[in-house]
Amino acid sequence: MNQIESWLTSLSNLVWGPHLLILLVGTGIFLTVRLGFIQVTRLGVGLKEAFIPKAEQPKKKQRGDISHFQALMTALAATVGTGNMVGVATAIVLGGSGAVVWMWLSGFVGMATKYAEAILAVKYRVVDERGEIAGGPMYYLEHGLKKKWLGVLFAVFASVAAFGIGNGVQTNSISLALNNSFNVPMVVTGIVMMAVTAFVILGGVKSIGKVVGIFVPFMIFAYVGSGLVILIMNLELVPGALSTMFSSTFSAEAIGGGALGAAIRYGVARGVFSNEAGLGSAPIAAAAAKTDFPGRQALVSMTQVLIDTLIVCSITGLTIVMGGQYTEGLEGIALTQASFAYFLGPIGEIIVTISLVFFAYSTVLGWCYYGERSAYYLLGEKVIVPYRVLYILVAGLGAMTTNLNLIWSISDVFNGLMAIPNLIGLLFLSGVVVAETKRFELERKKEGQSSAA
Repeated sequence: MNQIESWLTSLSNLVWGPHLLILLVGTGIFLTVRLGFIQVTRLGVGLKEAFIPKAEQPKKKQRGDISHFQALMTALAATVGTGNMVGVATAIVLGGSGAVVWMWLSGFVGMATKYAEAILAVKYRVVDERGEIAGGPMYYLEHGLKKKWLGVLFAVFASVAAFGIGNGVQTNSISLALNNSFNVPMVVTGIVMMAVTAFVILGGVKSIGKVVGIFVPFMIFAYVGSGLVILIMNLELVPGALSTMFSSTFSAEAIGGGALGAAIRYGVARGVFSNEAGLGSAPIAAAAAKTDFPGRQALVSMTQVLIDTLIVCSITGLTIVMGGQYTEGLEGIALTQASFAYFLGPIGEIIVTISLVFFAYSTVLGWCYYGERSAYYLLGEKVIVPYRVLYILVAGLGAMTTNLNLIWSISDVFNGLMAIPNLIGLLFLSGVVVAETKRFELERKKEGQSSAA
């Protein structure tokens, strides 16, 4: 077993090597330039579409199963998770405080990537046997790029990755956190996780969308709110923390000592792990949105990276750097807990623990939808119920297991492999993205003229 784990670890390091990180960031830069820095020029429109939907939008032109807001919350449910708390802490430990800056930079260009993924997902989505919307990279690779084999590869990788990175490792994090903080037996957590997961996911994407639409905003505001309290109460420490981040990123000492490479590697890798821009997962949720134009939902999806990386991850990163606990040998969730406790006392650790529970559980819900849609693409309607049942069982088993190294390694490999066919599709279909963007811009002008009249 140790040999298998060692081999998988080596394979994971190969998959997540510099070539993939360069491809991820390079694609984001390419799309940012080709779309005219849309994450800057149209960010306000995206936020307005997400949180202030237009009542006059013609219903007859809309297709989809869930609202713009629910699609955004479903995507956020899958991405706002352990990566925002554990991933940021790990990046700082392994790459130094400068890794946070590279998380920001990768998140900025990742907004353009997320926009392109969503616009293609909506454009090439289909209606399945039950009358529900199905979309994502597998469909725009098949119908847009005309490369079904790439779509099949993506679907295989995504359907397997969902059991690991989106399920077992998440429920295990919940179980360990509750056991360490409140002495809740792992078996009890496992049983409860199976029950609450079954309650939501057996109802499909509409059920998932309703549930996450309620508690995802609450959990983000609770965690971010606590972090903002820390920042406001210790405002004098913020400039120093920012100075430390930027100086350790671009200083001659960092470049000469090789620290710059570590900061880039872990900052970019953990940033992608957190917001999933380029992996191809989030557009599966975007495809289900009720919308009349692909560009409308794409602007909404773009805001996901802003919330996930540029807001939630920043709160974690600043708190950790301000507290200085990362120099004490702590790592992972223990570092985040210690940092919050440093400023808020014992309540800080409790806030992090409870936030982790909700963050991880939301990831379980979001990734179930990603996994089942991928499995449906491969095997059709008959696979959905068995997939959900197996997903529920894995949620329980993950919570009861003390060693998930093998699952982590497998999911890391398949999670990285998902990105390759997806990025190929984004690059070769970038012309379609530009055309759809122009088409929606014309529609927005018409809407503006209509409202003015």
